[in-house]
Amino acid sequence: MRWQAAASRYDAMPYRRCGASGLRLPAISLGLWHNFGDAADPARQREIVRTAFDLGVTAFDLANNYGPPPGSAESSFGRILAQDLRPYRDEIVVSTKAGYTMWPGPYGDWGSRKYLVASLDQSLDRMGLEYVDIFYHHRPDPATPLEETMAALDHIVRSGRALYVGVSNYTGEQTRLAASELRRLGTPCIVNQSRYNMFVRKAESDLLPVLEQEGIGGIAFSPLAQGLLTDRYLGSALPGDSRAAGNSAFLRTEHLTEDSLRVARALHAIAEGGGQSLAQLALRWVLRQPAVTSALIGASKPAQVLDAVLAARMPALDAGEVEAIEGILRRDA
Repeated sequence: MRWQAAASRYDAMPYRRCGASGLRLPAISLGLWHNFGDAADPARQREIVRTAFDLGVTAFDLANNYGPPPGSAESSFGRILAQDLRPYRDEIVVSTKAGYTMWPGPYGDWGSRKYLVASLDQSLDRMGLEYVDIFYHHRPDPATPLEETMAALDHIVRSGRALYVGVSNYTGEQTRLAASELRRLGTPCIVNQSRYNMFVRKAESDLLPVLEQEGIGGIAFSPLAQGLLTDRYLGSALPGDSRAAGNSAFLRTEHLTEDSLRVARALHAIAEGGGQSLAQLALRWVLRQPAVTSALIGASKPAQVLDAVLAARMPALDAGEVEAIEGILRRDA
């Protein structure tokens, strides 16, 4: 019997308009990153995606190089689409990106028209899709004219390969310039995906004001600081199955400094006082920003998705909660 999504999936998830576009995204999006490569359990991958969709998470975020190895996350998602989500294709938003190294040689990296178009064609083939909903340029390319990169995004939309385009890891000024060029071409930039969390706050002064001015939605990736803003590292022992214990390139033991853990423990006390997990507090803190459309989470188990969705359903942080959090973060600055 074919899997059927929960009839109640849209009952409680908040959906937010992505900038000035007509597209609405769930407050929580699911990133299919390092937990969707070839080494991960396919049954667990499928369970995570099913749980997310059942809870109203309609946005699934990928990139050409996600895995490992590169490309394998898109292949994994393609299998889940074929098994479970194909009947719901018009109810989900699939995004992918290109901009980091994907294959050897001069045409498998950065931001040339040749690379971006070829990469998206490969991504569509891996996922078994005719189009993606959002295609991002994954990082600025200092050696390729911005006009060429944005013309490639415009071409990708006009060719039917993507419905919308955006940028990722662009600064505020780079985003402004990209949006201006895309506007001139007639294909708006609707979304920027950038790192933003309690420990990484540059976006507040550099990027978020530009997003509001330009009518661009913000997707906050790494809202839990690769796990630092969860309960996993609050004890004295490093969890054996944690990302840090696995010597991840994105969260290593040296990142778990006494200062960062002191801040996390203080924030955890605030979270406990409000009857929530530290991760939920961190997500509510990111989602308080008007320019942030969605918080992008990764998950290694379905329970983490549920925890995040429950955070999105909670009331917005009040002024007293924000001030208490800011007091802790200011002491760390």
